[in-house]
Amino acid sequence: MACERITLSGVVQGVGFRPFVYRLAQRLGVSGWVRNAAGVVEICAAAAPEALAEFRAALLAKAPAAARPEIRAVTPGEFTGAGFSILDSTAGEMVQGLPPDLAPCPDCLAEMEVPGRRHRYPFINCTQCGPRYSIIRALPYDRANTSMAAFPMCGACAAEYANPADRRFHAEPVACPACGPRLRFGTAEGEAALAACLAALRAGRIVAVKGVGGYHLFYDAADEAAVARLRARKHRPEKPLALLLPKARVLDYVVADDPALHLPSRPILLLEKRPGLPEALAPGLAELGVMLADSPLHHLLAEGFGGALVATSANRSGEPMVTDEAQAEAELTGIADGFLHHDRKIERAVDDSVLRIIDGAPRIIRAGRGLSPIEMQLPFTLERPVLALGGHMKSTIALAWGDRAVISPHLGELDNAPAQANFARMAADIQALYGVRAEVLIADAHAGYASTRWARAQGLPVETVWHHHAHASTLAGEHGGAEMLVFTWDGVGLGPDGALWGGEALLGRPGDWRVAARLKRLRLQGGDAVARAPWRSGAAMCWQAGIAPPEGLVPDALAHAAWARGVNCHESSAVGRLFDGAAALLGLCRNASYEGQGPALLEALADALCEAAPLPLREVDGIWEADWVPLLPMLLDESLPRAERAARFHAALAATGAEIARLVGARSVGLAGGVFQNRKLAEALLTRLRAQGMTAHLGRSIPCNDAGLSFGQVVEFGARQWMR
Repeated sequence: MACERITLSGVVQGVGFRPFVYRLAQRLGVSGWVRNAAGVVEICAAAAPEALAEFRAALLAKAPAAARPEIRAVTPGEFTGAGFSILDSTAGEMVQGLPPDLAPCPDCLAEMEVPGRRHRYPFINCTQCGPRYSIIRALPYDRANTSMAAFPMCGACAAEYANPADRRFHAEPVACPACGPRLRFGTAEGEAALAACLAALRAGRIVAVKGVGGYHLFYDAADEAAVARLRARKHRPEKPLALLLPKARVLDYVVADDPALHLPSRPILLLEKRPGLPEALAPGLAELGVMLADSPLHHLLAEGFGGALVATSANRSGEPMVTDEAQAEAELTGIADGFLHHDRKIERAVDDSVLRIIDGAPRIIRAGRGLSPIEMQLPFTLERPVLALGGHMKSTIALAWGDRAVISPHLGELDNAPAQANFARMAADIQALYGVRAEVLIADAHAGYASTRWARAQGLPVETVWHHHAHASTLAGEHGGAEMLVFTWDGVGLGPDGALWGGEALLGRPGDWRVAARLKRLRLQGGDAVARAPWRSGAAMCWQAGIAPPEGLVPDALAHAAWARGVNCHESSAVGRLFDGAAALLGLCRNASYEGQGPALLEALADALCEAAPLPLREVDGIWEADWVPLLPMLLDESLPRAERAARFHAALAATGAEIARLVGARSVGLAGGVFQNRKLAEALLTRLRAQGMTAHLGRSIPCNDAGLSFGQVVEFGARQWMR
């Protein structure tokens, strides 16, 4: 007989791991115990050596689907008792893993459909599904440390919780109608509240529904008047809307189902939309964001309604998600016509995750419910805990200590006081929850970013990282810190030379990047207004090339004079601005009503990409510079269909990237920056690079857009530390 103490980290709490260990020990004849500590699971296992070896292997190979266990330590143990038990949890100093919120599992959905205690109960859950991250107040993950502490278990639920043979054995959010959360719509409660909500939706009303991580606005996607009302009330004239679909109706709205739609995270997935759908759902775009129910409540609403429901975050434009009843009724009056509340408190807001299939795999556009917090292993060990604060757009925060980093859910843009207050709350919350206090703050080098200003006010040492170095290090960090050529193509970011970058190819590794190539810089006039006015990029491209802009493109008669004199101008190499300019020159988008609108419309319009020659390249002070000017005659040639011109634009940029990689002699190449959310461009460039015999990467675990900057800042800072 031998005895071992086994410590497992990763995602091992809130996913049914202790009950799994209990049943595994029973099957293999292992004695001892299992318990939760602060973010880890500790096991004392006693058995014959061969049984212990099988037990250890099965802990990883047979773990529950939602678990991601890692064996962190195995040491000699001592156990003198008999049998196997689940002990009470212990607290600790540092947390290793937090469970994400999980969509309803097949067993719970089936149980909800049949008569019984939980028939049509909108808060049904078990060890394999239900709320986790959104209800946790502290760790260890026990009911007393969640918002479910307000709902004492009834006798029947307590019996299930204590029964090792039950799938609710130690399921912390376990509940039923007798003891758990309840719905309310006006004065109606429970099933009557659900019926009242469905009646309101069928009547064309907009309803604010409290979900897992916040409120959504739901309304009939086929009701064009309701769509128009919502767009007017939220000042969202053209931004695409996501749809919540009944499972059987997916193919009525998109041309193909995809396994990623059915992930336990239940993301919004961008898929090709079917012809004939109302154009107002996603104006000018070829894809539609669709999702299946992420909670039993949403399942009952989707299936009960029977058709597509628009599901958009219930917040005023640019502000954080709404999470509680009083806030919802105060802030959403005038937007929502009714409210479906429930009384389970949301401890932390978490928005929907968004994925897109690029290069044959789901890529994260926004990490939220079901995916966050993202946990990554670092390719080094930090000397001190750090908090990396990301950028200004698509904000996230990363806490890192030892060899681990944790990335917060999506926080959004930091353009207003409520968003900045939410950012500060997350900075405090992530440290408190993990029991790790940062000793160094890492911020973007742009002094004007709200995240950088916040860092400077905290009284801690602040290290800065250049925006595009962070992009490159995000991708390199996901691949072990290896040396590579990284195309850091995005819309804007301050570079070390004071110019606005966004079209650079960086060669090296974290902590040691140098510019190998860039796009020729474009003089842009208008300051921050450029990002929401693609006409400014299109006009500047023409003026810089000595070509008259198309008639009607420039609404401001003084703009050319200001550009010529350099008034409120900046130099930018950003590929995102070239996409804006091309969209404006093709007449697709002269003024954007949402971030990235011009590039999105240009991609949607483009025909299948054909072969193209790269842009002219010349070496300037050891840096290859690509000249975009030859694109202009093609973009302005009205004898060519617009879809062909859009395709040629994409193809030329892909060919240019491949030629840069060839000239540099790269073997390993990565794509980083928000431009590579563009599926057509990313796939075309990856294909060309691989055809040249190169290894080509696009991030999978971390968003390629600015949401990945916080992780990249950690990697860049840590690499500098190890280079000293």
